[in-house]
Amino acid sequence: MHSLEQLQYSNSFGCLPEDFHGRLQPTPLLAAHMASFNAAAAALIDLDPGDAGRAEFVDYLNGSRPLPGADPIAMLYAGHQFGHYVEQLGDGRAIILGEVLNRRGERWELQLKGAGPTPYSRRGDGRAVLRSTVREYLGSEAMHGLGIPTTRALCMLGSEEEVYREQIEAGALLLRMAPSHVRFGSFEVFFYRGQHGRLRQLADYVIEHHYPEFREREDRYLAFYREVVARTARLVAQWQLVGFAHGVMNTDNMSILGLTLDYGPFGFLDDYQPGFICNHSDHHGRYAFDRQPDIGLWNVSCLAQALLPLLHPEPDAAVELARAGFDLYQEQFRQAHDQGMAAKLGLRETMPNDAALAQGWLDLLAANHCDHTNSFRALADFDDPGCPLRDSFVDRAAFDTWAQDYHRRLAQEGMDGSERRARMQAVNPKYILRNYLAEQAIRAAQGGDYREIDRLLALLQRPFDEQPEMAAYAAPPPDWGRRLEVSCSS
Repeated sequence: MHSLEQLQYSNSFGCLPEDFHGRLQPTPLLAAHMASFNAAAAALIDLDPGDAGRAEFVDYLNGSRPLPGADPIAMLYAGHQFGHYVEQLGDGRAIILGEVLNRRGERWELQLKGAGPTPYSRRGDGRAVLRSTVREYLGSEAMHGLGIPTTRALCMLGSEEEVYREQIEAGALLLRMAPSHVRFGSFEVFFYRGQHGRLRQLADYVIEHHYPEFREREDRYLAFYREVVARTARLVAQWQLVGFAHGVMNTDNMSILGLTLDYGPFGFLDDYQPGFICNHSDHHGRYAFDRQPDIGLWNVSCLAQALLPLLHPEPDAAVELARAGFDLYQEQFRQAHDQGMAAKLGLRETMPNDAALAQGWLDLLAANHCDHTNSFRALADFDDPGCPLRDSFVDRAAFDTWAQDYHRRLAQEGMDGSERRARMQAVNPKYILRNYLAEQAIRAAQGGDYREIDRLLALLQRPFDEQPEMAAYAAPPPDWGRRLEVSCSS
């Protein structure tokens, strides 16, 4: 285990030409201090968790003193935001310190979020506020606990810096980690500028460092594109299965590695509402929960457009190859979603009528305003005479009709009840990061108490375990928690 300054840093993205990024140092926050530290993420880079207690640790991250070996940069990219192309975005408040190679040969980029203005801040202050920092810190770790590909969060710093959004708020700093923060928009910026040489250079970089299995193939760009398509489809399917709404599925928020990236106004479903809109700024519902699969495909089409010059020298042939990727997306999404839903229902195999059975269950949840997470969890005890699941449905006759079909389907599996229960509890979480839980942690943190953040962090790292002492955290939201609004303002 090493201290922060003993880690071996490099910056492969920083070795690309200057028009890929901007070099700069973080701008220190006023009176920065450690708010929470994630030992599980520290293990990924062989960092001694005890190092977080040093004042120097905070100083290095806050930019009060240069971190030895780091080469801080902000990345250039563009993107489609709410369906409209924005020609230059870039890291407006994020700075990559560099990469760390761990003992297993894995590379992790360390990125500060909220570290001050960059060349891409577009007149912004480059800061992040405490509430959004808490949400991303907990949200990314909650997703990892659920087994969903995501960026990770090492720690967050609080401060006495005043940051103005709709009102004065406390500034904060997040240190997040990923093998790469390259996104769809990283390719779009060079395509729309007509810089096809830079486009190829970026694709070669990503393949070399993150898709080396395609390095020697003649069709490496096509293979790369298809793999990104498949990963994206599977990722969105996983979101749908756990009831996660991203909130801002712009192409600049889509990871080229198929990771959940950029936690803005996200939200997990409480009651099952297919049209749930978690982002108060999404006035037309473009990123509603039930539209995410289609938006994922739309975003893939934007990536395909950007990669056309690399897919084939003949434009018409390139378009056909790109369109074949759309079919792949739909196939991969359907397969991942069907298999995942079967597992959530306690089925080992998928049969032709299973999709209708699953949709019938979701329709019941929607019509009866049932809690998505708790209902799936309770379904594991379906055969238990003491199971209270039926009582949560207003239309009990409709539930009984569906239950008869479900009972017959389970009988076809021939699985022991205890085995089925264990399998279902392993894929249906008991705990998710409900908005009201995050809000309680935020309010406490705004008062200087970070203990609830740490409590939630520990809880969400084991979301499938019963954790009896934490059972209250599985409760649906109180009335005030149902009225919370989350927007893009952060």
